[in-house]
Amino acid sequence: MIGTGYVGLTTGACLASLGHSVVCADADPHKVERLGGARVDILEPGLPETVRDALAAGRLEFTGDTAGAVAEAEVVFLCLPTPMGAGGAADLAAVEAVAGVIRDVLPPGCVVVNKSTVPVGTCARVAALLGRADVTVVSNPEFLREGRAVHDFLHPDRIVIGSADPAAARRVAGLYAALDAPLVLTDPASAELTKYAANFFLAMKLSFANNLATLCERFGADIDDVTEGIGRDPRIGPAFLRPGPGWGGSCLPKDTHALLTVCDRSGIDFPLLSATIETNVTHQHRLVARVAASCGRGTDGSLHGLRLALYGLTFKAGTSDLRDSPALAVARLLRERGAGLTAYDPALCEERPDLSDLVDVVADPVRAAEGAAACLVLTEWPELRDLDWAAIAARMTGHEVHDFRNLLDADLLARAGLSWRGIGRPAAPAPVA
Repeated sequence: MIGTGYVGLTTGACLASLGHSVVCADADPHKVERLGGARVDILEPGLPETVRDALAAGRLEFTGDTAGAVAEAEVVFLCLPTPMGAGGAADLAAVEAVAGVIRDVLPPGCVVVNKSTVPVGTCARVAALLGRADVTVVSNPEFLREGRAVHDFLHPDRIVIGSADPAAARRVAGLYAALDAPLVLTDPASAELTKYAANFFLAMKLSFANNLATLCERFGADIDDVTEGIGRDPRIGPAFLRPGPGWGGSCLPKDTHALLTVCDRSGIDFPLLSATIETNVTHQHRLVARVAASCGRGTDGSLHGLRLALYGLTFKAGTSDLRDSPALAVARLLRERGAGLTAYDPALCEERPDLSDLVDVVADPVRAAEGAAACLVLTEWPELRDLDWAAIAARMTGHEVHDFRNLLDADLLARAGLSWRGIGRPAAPAPVA
C-alpha cells in the first residue's frame, strides 16, 4: 500500500483485518513512526482500532522504504494524492513519481492497482511508465466516505475492477472475497470513468438541492417536505438532497473540475457538469449576500467592523478534514466583505495558525460568539444542537442565527432570544422577549 492518507490507510488496515499481510509505505518518516506505534492522526471512526488490531495481529506494518515495500508484494496499491492541478486537471505527479521508484523492483507477475481517483487512460499511462510486460496495471477505484470510511470498506455497495487481463482482475477481486458486495468487472477506462461519473452525479444532486432550497424560500415551501416527497421516489432516492453551504471536500471539487477538463480537451460539450460547478459557487455567494443584507452596514453589502461567529469549519461532520471545505469557502467570501470571523469546531480543539489570516479558531463555543453580530452554522455537527445558546446569545451584539445546515431547533433558539433562519425553510418565530 503506497500512501497512508484516508484511502491508503483505510484500505491497508481493512485488508489486514480480512486476513491479508499488508505493508504500508509513506514518504513521511514522522507519519510512519506514529502509525507504527498505532497513533492515527486522521479523525475517522473505527480506523484507530482497526490499525491497532492489525498491528497486534502482525498483519500490518509501516515503512518509509517504498522500493523495499513492493519487493515481495503480490499486489501493489497506489493510494496517492491526485490534487487539482493547472486548469483543473488532475495532477498525477505523485503517481508518476512512484511508478519510477517501483518500476525496477516489482516482482514478476505482480499486479499494480490504481486506487487513487485518476483520469481515464491513467492505467495505460502507468503501464507505459512501468514498462514491464510481466506486470499488470488494474483500476480499482475507491468509494469511501470520510467519517464512514471503515464501514464503507467493509460493507461496500459495489466493488469496481477494471482490467484488460481477466486473471489479474480475479486476483484483485479475491482480496475482497470475504465481503458480500456486487462485483463490477470491466475495462480500465470504464472503471476510471465510473469514479468520476459517481462524484459528478452526487455533486449535481447537491447543487440541485441548494437551488431547490432557493425556490422554496421564494414560494414559501419547505425544502424538507419537498425533498422527502421526491426522495421517496426510488428513481431519485433521498441521499444527497439536503441543502447546505455548498459542496466540497477532498473529492467532489477536484473530480468535477478534472472531468470538465477532460471533456474540454476531448472536445465534448457537457453543460450539465459546468452548470453544477457554477451553481455551487453562485449558491455560496447568495448565502453570504443574505448575511450581509440582514446585518451588514450600508447598501454595498459591506461587513466591515462586524464580527461573525462560525460554527463548524470542516467540510462535513465526523472528520477533521478542511480540504475544499464549503465552510471555509463561505468564510473567505465573508472576509472579502470585511467581516471579522471567530470559529468553533468540535474537531479543531486548538488554535490553527494556518487559518489565522482567515478566522480565529477557539475551543469554547460560547467564546466564539463574543461580540458577534450573527452566528452561522456551516458544518452539521450534531453536538451544536446542545450548545448553551442562551449563553451564546448573551455574548452576541446581534440576535441572528443563519443555520446553513438546517440543524438547530428554531423554538429553542427563540427561547434563548435568538432568531433562526435556515435554508429553504419557513421563517422561525420571533425571539422571546
